Amino acid sequence: MHMLTVAVIGAGHMGRYHAEKLASCEGARLAAIVDPDAAQAGALAKKLGCAAHAGYREVLGKVDAAVVATPTEYHHEIALALLAAGAHVLVEKPLALTVAQADELVAAAKRAGRVLQTGHVQRYSTAFQALAARMDRPLYIDAERLAGFKQRGTDVDVVLDLMIHDLDLALTLARSEVTAVGASGFRVLTSDIDIANARIEFASGCVASLSASRVSQAAVRKLRVFQPGLYVSADLQAGKLRYVRRQDGALAETEETHEGNDALAEQARAFVAAAQGKAPVAVSGEHGRQALALALEVSRLVAARLRQYGEVT
Repeated sequence: MHMLTVAVIGAGHMGRYHAEKLASCEGARLAAIVDPDAAQAGALAKKLGCAAHAGYREVLGKVDAAVVATPTEYHHEIALALLAAGAHVLVEKPLALTVAQADELVAAAKRAGRVLQTGHVQRYSTAFQALAARMDRPLYIDAERLAGFKQRGTDVDVVLDLMIHDLDLALTLARSEVTAVGASGFRVLTSDIDIANARIEFASGCVASLSASRVSQAAVRKLRVFQPGLYVSADLQAGKLRYVRRQDGALAETEETHEGNDALAEQARAFVAAAQGKAPVAVSGEHGRQALALALEVSRLVAARLRQYGEVT
């Protein structure tokens, strides 16, 4: 089998993790780390036994695939160049800054006949996959994604940074067109949205209520899904599921634990398999575009509400 040569563009927080997973991924060979910070790229490349480069153009046409883990504003430019050079591309979420940019990437991947995968890593959580397998008609989805403040990720608002994970999960579970969106949110520690809540209605009748904060004191990853006859509560941080259903006129509860799941490693394996033609793309560019479009609408509604109440100059 052809060994897939892969470059990681961006040697920051997420780039480092992507590089480590790909370095140990069967079927792949980590060929290069790319980052304008030569010291950072060099240190990671030395640790993982690959080349270091200062610019992404240095690997164009020289690798089979690449992961784009740069700040979001560079996703479109870099991914577009890689696709044009014939590389399969995994782009960290959000796929791009705008829907137009996302559409261009999806079209470029189709023209090139290459994989475009979006880094919605929560899809590879075994706890989420087990939950999704039990859901056939979700009526209500309730999600909380709370995190402490970190300077990393503040190039985008909390919707594009954190809530987009749960927007993608809600779209995956509902399997239905969005019919209405409502949202509110606030600035706290940055000049952008730091706390947000969104209510998403789907054509199927399902409703999702999603909350995200990047100024909380404790990390929370909770997901609750209700459908006729069944309620599932998931702690995606701990990989725990609790099912509640009616049985013989009483409530019956069961619990599952999905420990030891390395979702990022699973994502890397899925990307390599798709690039090698061994499996379909699990989280495609189209999926990334759909989540991005919904996230941008939530952000737009929050910003409009803030302007209405004079909270944004």
